Amino acid sequence: MLETLLPILIFAALVVAVAGARRRVRLWRQGRPSDVPLFKGLAALPRRYLVDLHHVVGRDKVMSNTHVATAGGFVAAAVLMILVHGLGLGASEGPGGVLGWLLLAASAAMFAGSLFVARRRRNPPARLSRGPWMRLPKSLMAFSLGVFLVTLPTVGILPADVGSWLLALALTAMVVWGLAEMVVGMTWGGPMKHAFAGALHLAFHRRAERFGEGNRSTGLKALDLEDHDAKLGVETPADFTWNQLLGFDACVQCGRCEAVCPAFAAGQPLNPKKLIQDMVVGMAGGSDANYAGSPYPGKPVGEHQGSPHGPIVAQKGQALVDAETLWSCTTCRACVEECPMMIEHVDAIVDMRRFLTLERGETPNKAPEVLDNLIATDNPGGFDPGARMHWAADLELPLMADLQQVDVLLWLGDGAYDMRNQRTLRALVKVLRAAEVDFAVLGNEERDSGDVARRLGDEATFQSLARRNIATLAKYRFQHIVTCDPHSFHVLGNEYGELGGHYRVYHHSTYIAELHEAGRLAFRPWKGGSVTYHDPCYLGRYNGEFEAPRNVLRALGIQVAEMERSGFRSRCCGGGGGAPITDIPGKRRIPDMRMNDVEATGASLVAVGCPQCTAMLEGVVDAGAEVRDIAELVADALVARPAAKVTPSSRQPVLEEEV
Repeated sequence: MLETLLPILIFAALVVAVAGARRRVRLWRQGRPSDVPLFKGLAALPRRYLVDLHHVVGRDKVMSNTHVATAGGFVAAAVLMILVHGLGLGASEGPGGVLGWLLLAASAAMFAGSLFVARRRRNPPARLSRGPWMRLPKSLMAFSLGVFLVTLPTVGILPADVGSWLLALALTAMVVWGLAEMVVGMTWGGPMKHAFAGALHLAFHRRAERFGEGNRSTGLKALDLEDHDAKLGVETPADFTWNQLLGFDACVQCGRCEAVCPAFAAGQPLNPKKLIQDMVVGMAGGSDANYAGSPYPGKPVGEHQGSPHGPIVAQKGQALVDAETLWSCTTCRACVEECPMMIEHVDAIVDMRRFLTLERGETPNKAPEVLDNLIATDNPGGFDPGARMHWAADLELPLMADLQQVDVLLWLGDGAYDMRNQRTLRALVKVLRAAEVDFAVLGNEERDSGDVARRLGDEATFQSLARRNIATLAKYRFQHIVTCDPHSFHVLGNEYGELGGHYRVYHHSTYIAELHEAGRLAFRPWKGGSVTYHDPCYLGRYNGEFEAPRNVLRALGIQVAEMERSGFRSRCCGGGGGAPITDIPGKRRIPDMRMNDVEATGASLVAVGCPQCTAMLEGVVDAGAEVRDIAELVADALVARPAAKVTPSSRQPVLEEEV
């Protein structure tokens, strides 16, 4: 009886699962086309799953090992179950006997992992979704235990005619719960839905260039503004590309994104996990009433609903998302960095902002004024473009227009109009001159990089600024660009390329570190107090530069007192993504939380490497620590270096890449 019934049940479950897969694929294919190399993606899937994904999952060693046991055990057990019980290849003698024993081992490993899942779900952290996810441990146990029990007679441990009660128990556990939840549920919905969608998401990821050791892909993708029939941005779920919809469906609702989101922590109406789940609701149609995780702060669950072709943000009535949810995002990418399924939350948010800005003209608070200023004056503050160099009237900075060719183009950024950042720029100029760097500036030819316009969704203004900057840069020859603004650093280095501007761009901390290594800078020992360092999001998470600023501080003789959240887990200052401009209220301010992190270290000074971070952290009332840019610390510590010995073949020490 068992030999007859098991194959029927297994293949019936597979047929139902395939039907569910067809349904889910149809849901994803509602999205716009996306040029993805299908076979290349499938071939890359094993490495992306076993290496790239587990690189993120492995940050929590207990859960990483649990995932290996449960996920690895399930995949192995499912395949072996089809071979042994579906195709009858598990005879106790011969080659099939080995398959039976392997099936026992796989199901036992899965059961062991399920015990850890059960312990975690006994008192789950707030970030984990409840609801159907609370039955996941039981589902894992039912499948693994059921498969294990029905395999015992196959390998000869128990007689084939063992008591009917045991067979009935095993079959009930496996068929009613195990097969239904673990196999059918992968495509029809439930805790295991992420397994099917997640594997395909990794294969057909929107950013294939993100995978591989040391690879990053963080630049926003350009809109085709020449296609006058195309909608600008995303209005409905169906306006996302099909592989973006697939990515949303891969969400495992672990809440790692929620736990690191600065806007959520500040009580602003954004929860990145809830946002992704709302996109899943919109893709299939319905409401968020069944969502079982943390809501948007201040917005009860059950207030949002939508459909594949209905507006995500409605002008009247209910919609999937409120506009203020999208405008709360600082684009810090903490959610993306922590997501074990590698979902691109920031891409989705900016795509939706683009529609609100370009098609509806709906941007909150000071955003319309800033965008108008960028169009009229090429800078967000609306300052006279001819005043960009007033701060440096006494420095006699060399201009590219006069020299035509230099080693380094110093990109000033719009900090040139800000009195506080002018101090940083003056310090950087002092450092470059001390190292005898051949540099020049664009002066009044420089325009805003376009970063804030792009993050606010105004792709048209961004591309206009970018193309004009690219045309200006094309007139001159230089080896690389140096800037103290991580936002300009990121845009020039990672986003201008799609528009034809390819440059080697340095953040000033990286360049200073290399100057010091080359012996072109010497410092007096640090005699100040304790120092901590704040990682700017657009330097760290966006571009992977964590060590160079610390190397500079160490060169100054500073032992950095690290904050609990530092490096790739650094807390955002709240200054990115146009957040200070849109100014969505919450229960607390993001920079206040960051300065609390600083104070917890006991440091009397926080070193920064970003004008936005400087402005946000210095704006904290009653802050206990001084805020200073790395360039200022270096400039204050400079001492005359020994004269280099001049030889016929060497006139001065130079950086390796300048040779």
